[in-house]
Amino acid sequence: MAGSWKSLTGKHAPAFGASTMLLLTDGRVLCQEVNSTSWFALTPDSYGRYDLGTWSAVASAKTPRLYYASALLRDGRVFVAGGEYAPNSGDDSNSVEIYDPVANTWAQKPPPAGWDQIGDAPCCLLADGRLLIGNINDTRTAIYDPVGDAWSATGAKGDRSSEETWTLLRDGSVLTVDCNPPTNPDGSFQMASQRYRPETGAWVDAGSTAVDLVDHDFSTEMGPAVLLPDGHVIAFGGNGHTAVYAPPPSPAGTGTWSAGPDLPNGSDGVRMTLRDGPAALLPNGKVLSCGGLGTQGWGGSTSFVEYDPATNTLAVVGSPPNSNHHPFEGRMLLLPTGQVLYTTGAAAAYLYTPDGVHSEKTEPAITGVDDYLMPGDSYRVDGRRFNGMSQAVSYGDDCSAATNYPLARLEYEDETVVYCRTRRHSTMGVATGAHVVHTTIDVPPSAPPGEAELFIVANGVPSDPREVTVLPDWWVNIPWAQVWEILIGSLADGPLWVIGPDGKPHPVPPLGPDRMAKEAAGALRAMVNSVVQLRELGRELQVAQFQAAAEALRAGAGRQLKVGPAERAVKV
Repeated sequence: MAGSWKSLTGKHAPAFGASTMLLLTDGRVLCQEVNSTSWFALTPDSYGRYDLGTWSAVASAKTPRLYYASALLRDGRVFVAGGEYAPNSGDDSNSVEIYDPVANTWAQKPPPAGWDQIGDAPCCLLADGRLLIGNINDTRTAIYDPVGDAWSATGAKGDRSSEETWTLLRDGSVLTVDCNPPTNPDGSFQMASQRYRPETGAWVDAGSTAVDLVDHDFSTEMGPAVLLPDGHVIAFGGNGHTAVYAPPPSPAGTGTWSAGPDLPNGSDGVRMTLRDGPAALLPNGKVLSCGGLGTQGWGGSTSFVEYDPATNTLAVVGSPPNSNHHPFEGRMLLLPTGQVLYTTGAAAAYLYTPDGVHSEKTEPAITGVDDYLMPGDSYRVDGRRFNGMSQAVSYGDDCSAATNYPLARLEYEDETVVYCRTRRHSTMGVATGAHVVHTTIDVPPSAPPGEAELFIVANGVPSDPREVTVLPDWWVNIPWAQVWEILIGSLADGPLWVIGPDGKPHPVPPLGPDRMAKEAAGALRAMVNSVVQLRELGRELQVAQFQAAAEALRAGAGRQLKVGPAERAVKV
């Protein structure tokens, strides 16, 4: 059984030509108007639904661009570079910009030194948060460090990077199939692949792909390549073939390729092709992708398929209402609901809801977070598998929109859903297993007070919930350790203090009103007495809680946590 498609309709549909999308860490979808400087954001409704969400314009970029490198950085900013077509700066532009979603501003950045063109270069965010990018004209590759805001050269590839698809592996290396390989003595092209090893800064051989994946006769194109939950990679060829890569057991190894299933034949009996096009790893472990019908150029209307790694098979699934476009025009984005948002450069968007369930082995797990959250404050959340099992979203060289980073959402008893912005992830690696990682969440000032469940979501797979309390806005947010040190210390000597509207201590001026000084001194003494009383009550409460817990265990009592409407995947 396959998933189902749904159109975003009416006011929930984009009123512009929706193209490349990236998932912001506050749950919004950032979307470019095709070949334009205009960008928009899709915000889910108050119940976390994207099909009922709202589109709004955000700040415009400096450069219009079509087919370019892009990535979401570890701090939540958006990186875009190049443009195979960029009207204001010529074809294969070397323009670089970074979008700050908090400030809602774009900032121009210099390209790598000596790079006159970037165009539709492939790129990949490394596990340490730096961005690797390839040159479309030669073997140079470069790294952008967002922290130092600087470029540096790194290892040369065995061929130029033009038209390649780059995929981050579990060990932190980056896999690519060579789209511009050397030829054999008989004139045939080598079926070569390479891996970039960040620890050495070098590109190494990753073996023969077993079956040719590159459409050498048309435009040296290939399709997406997706890391699977078991560590293998499924690579879709521009000629309709696929191949599966098994990484080596040690970083210095080569790995092995084996032929995968071909894309199915169309109604005309001709095998579909995928010369650039999107794919997304679904929560159920399958990969949604597509192919173009017919043999003409870029392929005719698009037909959708799912790859099942359990059986190593491809199956045709239903298509969205309007699929009369080339595969390369399509873009996929995996949402935190586990659904896939699909655009085609037109004023339309479609939502794919997969069938099946996710494996418990792919779930994030929260191991540490504060029990009480203050709207407007930031908190560290510790846990495991916060970055998912894969970058999950792939296309080829013309678009990169990986989603291997944690999102955080609060779900309330009335089914309200609130996303907290995440940033400063401890890693951008994938499949981190039992290793404890962390992220920082920013609780929005608009978060309603009350009991809630906190979920960490990675690649559409939610963690088990963690119960938290969102404090009301009248709760004074004070750094208590520092404030108490000042307040209590002032009883013995020094100035008297009061707490200002900013939550900080302020000294009472020596020449201030007598009434204020007397009342402040009385308030301080009352606070000390109150703290003593609260500590005594706290000890009583702790004893009572231990007794109640013991009685509940003896009675076999339990408590069932609710599952909110945005949790669409179920454990197996």
